[in-house]
Amino acid sequence: MQLFNLKDHNEAVSFSEAVVKGIGHNQGLFFPDKIEPLDNIDELLDTPLVPRSQKILRHLIGDEVPQLESIVADAFNFEAPIKEADKDIYALELFHGPTLAFKDFGARFMARVLSSIRGDKKLTILTATSGDTGAAVAAAFYEQKGIDVVVLYPDGKISSLQEKLIATLGGNIKAVRISGIFDECQDLVKTAFDDEEFKTRVGLNSANSINVSRLLAQVCYYFEAVAQLPKDKRDHVVFSVPCGNFGNITAGLIAKTLGLKSRFVISCNANDTVPRYLQSGVWDPHKTIATLSNAMDISRPNNWPRVEALIKMNGWNKSDFDFGSMSDEETCDTMRDLYSRTGYVLEPHAAIAYQILKNSLKEGETGIFLGTAHPAKFKEVVDKTLGIDIALPEALEKRVALPMQAVTLKPDYENLKSYVLEAVKA
Repeated sequence: MQLFNLKDHNEAVSFSEAVVKGIGHNQGLFFPDKIEPLDNIDELLDTPLVPRSQKILRHLIGDEVPQLESIVADAFNFEAPIKEADKDIYALELFHGPTLAFKDFGARFMARVLSSIRGDKKLTILTATSGDTGAAVAAAFYEQKGIDVVVLYPDGKISSLQEKLIATLGGNIKAVRISGIFDECQDLVKTAFDDEEFKTRVGLNSANSINVSRLLAQVCYYFEAVAQLPKDKRDHVVFSVPCGNFGNITAGLIAKTLGLKSRFVISCNANDTVPRYLQSGVWDPHKTIATLSNAMDISRPNNWPRVEALIKMNGWNKSDFDFGSMSDEETCDTMRDLYSRTGYVLEPHAAIAYQILKNSLKEGETGIFLGTAHPAKFKEVVDKTLGIDIALPEALEKRVALPMQAVTLKPDYENLKSYVLEAVKA
């Protein structure tokens, strides 16, 4: 698989090189120029999750990773069921993995790929999270020899349960609260990757959705969702994706490029840079707003250039996308409405994806919205909004009692650099 730097086409890398480097010159993202469609989509959809995913990823990646089949089998060892939430609308529940979020698919796959290709090279994973990425990455890399993980997250702007999943592991997992917003965490990661001396010294890598291995793993669950539908509903599927950094919808659009029959709805909260851009043609990020759907609190989504690349690659039009944004008040109204009518429990991110999907669904279409995190990860909001006491899954209950092992830093690169050098003993 050959990938190119979207900011510098002269920088071409293999899949393995892209996984290790994470990001290219001038903070450019790696992405292929062309994606060949899959043959026999119907046959693939009748295949179970793991063997189907092995075929999809082998098709995309080629022969670079000999252990790919065993990596997939080990990484995707949990289910991703669809549940009927409303008439003609299903939830794709991506929260049945170890950290109860969709990020488990990409993080577990990436961790195993990286371990298989790194050889004796010591690595430091530096990643920024607005909620679930950090927990999934921390769990995926925990106690892996030769790999340290530094997770940056905005202080007070992720849920207490999300923070527990990041900051209670210790060992090779270093949790860093940044006194600022997610975009500042993301900027610190980008600055680190531009510091060549530091990058080489600590063997820097990123596990954010900018790493192409995570994106390719996420392609697989779009096929899994459609495979669970009755055959007569598979040709007119609409996916609604709650969008923050736009990695999840990038994976969905790769699935569409491979031949999955689907259209996509871009669902955002008050951080609506992309919906406004699609409406006006003007890219005008506003200051990030803190919302109940905190994983979507991103005003400058890193993966948008990849979406643009897919639009160009396939000859699509931006007008092909339905899109929308919702306020916190509207989000809570949606959670209450669906729960009162069907009993299905939404957390804020899923609520936005559900409602904007419902608003855009046409006659004869089947809608699937992505449930990206277990509602218990947002227990305070869910309980208060719905008037219930949602039980904590065992994985969360065990973590709640553990002490935090995190440091707090200002959003200053030199401070972060000094901390990382000491923490990983580089």
